[in-house]
Amino acid sequence: MENNTNEMTRRSQKHNKKRKKRGRGCLWFFLILLLAIVGIVAYGYFELRETTSTIHSDPGEETMRHASRENQDLDLSGEEPFSVLLMGIDTGDMGRVDRGRSDTMMVMTVNPNTDQTTLVSIPRDTYAEIVGRGTQDKMNHAYAFGGPSMAINTVQNFLDIPIDYYVSVNMQGIQQIVDAVGGITLTASSSFSQSGYSFVEGERTQMDGAMALAYSRMRKDDGDYARQGRQREVVLATVNKIASFNTILNYQSVLQTMEDNVMTNIVFDEMVNIFMNYQDAINNIEEVQINGSGTMMSGVYYEIIPDEEINSISQQLRSELEINE
Repeated sequence: MENNTNEMTRRSQKHNKKRKKRGRGCLWFFLILLLAIVGIVAYGYFELRETTSTIHSDPGEETMRHASRENQDLDLSGEEPFSVLLMGIDTGDMGRVDRGRSDTMMVMTVNPNTDQTTLVSIPRDTYAEIVGRGTQDKMNHAYAFGGPSMAINTVQNFLDIPIDYYVSVNMQGIQQIVDAVGGITLTASSSFSQSGYSFVEGERTQMDGAMALAYSRMRKDDGDYARQGRQREVVLATVNKIASFNTILNYQSVLQTMEDNVMTNIVFDEMVNIFMNYQDAINNIEEVQINGSGTMMSGVYYEIIPDEEINSISQQLRSELEINE
């Protein structure tokens, strides 16, 4: 009888372990941060709390509050949707040391009631009003002109939605994070050469940080939309590697790269609440690409997004954020 009980206990434990294995989506830099936290929390709680304190950075008093959030404070107990602006900053890329531009911009909405996460990619050259500067310019220049605050204000105005949080990672950080996890393996989606590296379509390649950064940066041959696809490939592979057992044992190296390269206004307790209460939504991702057409104005290339495209994306995100008209 005792043997049967032990056997049932072992089976139950095994079943529970299987149930705990969940798929992981490609949520860009935010998920890199989040999954790193999830994977290492049991190994370095106090070090983790110290890291999240180090990377915390308020966007500033100039950050505007969207009309839909005027009288509302977010409750992350698992009932209210929220949004995050994700930015890859080109500081550290090609030796840059200034503030840099948001070379990659994505808006993520997470809705626990529909169990849906929507990830919208904004072309870096999108022609838009730069809020706080009074000019029309490339969307990615907002960060260079006014940091996270101006970038948030500009995106809020462009899509007519609130931006609750932001996460930024500099380009040098991508390289360091990949190196911290021991490199990644990818199958090249196209053939090209970049920064001294050659990639062959369909060929499986082991990449260190420098090679992965080169792979994710190329856009001259096939455009910005294809580049964004490669960036998602790099991030997904990195996320999977972060969640691996070997990386968990090397969590201090991952934390150090985060301290050096990540900025966010999400505090530790909010990160924990998001992971505990929004898992189903985070694991169900719809990727959306804002599409436009390129044009030259005064010798400068811009991506022009039609009003109907902006309105369609805006309505989709407002619906996911449960914003009443």
